[in-house]
Amino acid sequence: MSQVLKGKVALVAGATRGAGRGIAVELGAAGATVYLTGRTTRTQRSEYNRSETIEETADLVRQAGGEGIAVRDIMHLGLSFDHRIFDGAVAVQFLNRMKAKLEGFPGGDAALTDF
Repeated sequence: MSQVLKGKVALVAGATRGAGRGIAVELGAAGATVYLTGRTTRTQRSEYNRSETIEETADLVRQAGGEGIAVRDIMHLGLSFDHRIFDGAVAVQFLNRMKAKLEGFPGGDAALTDF
């Protein structure tokens, strides 16, 4: 795959496994810098005790050709979202706030989530 997203920045919430992981890896394959959020890390398991971690996803993004940056939470951006609770209105508000924050990142171009 060509590096069409080289110099672009994306944030993928729920990137520990499943669709979020797949999206993150494909963004990396296209050359993007991908910030990854999720609840399971190498040092802290989520309440579901899953084995996949956001650090593993970051490694997969790097192996695909991008830059993967695992972030346990995004509170430093003034954002929080409980992945366990789906409320469409809250999700839309969160994504709008995330988009506004990404606009402050150099090359902050996409915010994706799998919830």
